[in-house]
Amino acid sequence: MIPAFTDQVGDNLEVVADALRRVTVVVQSAGARGRSARGGQGSGIIWSADGTIVTNAHVATTETLAVTSAGGRTLTAQLVTRDEKRDLALLRIHPSSGELLLPTPVIGVPSALRSGELVVALGHPLGVEHSLTMGVVHAPPQGRRSPYVVADIRLAPGNSGGPLADAQGRIVGVNSMIVGGLGVAISTDVVTRMVSRAAPRPTLGVNVRPV
Repeated sequence: MIPAFTDQVGDNLEVVADALRRVTVVVQSAGARGRSARGGQGSGIIWSADGTIVTNAHVATTETLAVTSAGGRTLTAQLVTRDEKRDLALLRIHPSSGELLLPTPVIGVPSALRSGELVVALGHPLGVEHSLTMGVVHAPPQGRRSPYVVADIRLAPGNSGGPLADAQGRIVGVNSMIVGGLGVAISTDVVTRMVSRAAPRPTLGVNVRPV
């Protein structure tokens, strides 16, 4: 039973890792030089097919950034909005029609997480691109009162802005920081609200002319 279970977990993690790699990018701030540059390099998540990228505010420190996909293609992204309080930023790339098909992530339900549940993180720790690490949930988010997933998982510089996902590969958080040796990710519920607020809204215009 144990070898079979181990093989099953290993196969599933391989599938999960492959899915996460497709939606995880390297985010490089313009003007950054090497790993030691402040906010120089981190990770990002392809959030939607319109070219929206989610990352941390402390990663997106310039108006223009370079975004590199798992396939090695580098595109220019523009900063759309940045929220230092929540440590989130939205970027947008503009792929030409037909030239680049963007994958989209499967978003999970952070509130459904339970302590002890298996989670995985994918990112570019210390410059090692698309590396997977595994841990367990220490504390799930508690709505707006505590919109963070805290996990006993090993993160390093370069994981910032990358996905935290459950064992099925559903993204439940955006990795942000390490506190007391524990990884802290921002709940995807917060990200969803931020993306919704940043979306263009229809406007009603009135023109006045003499009759």
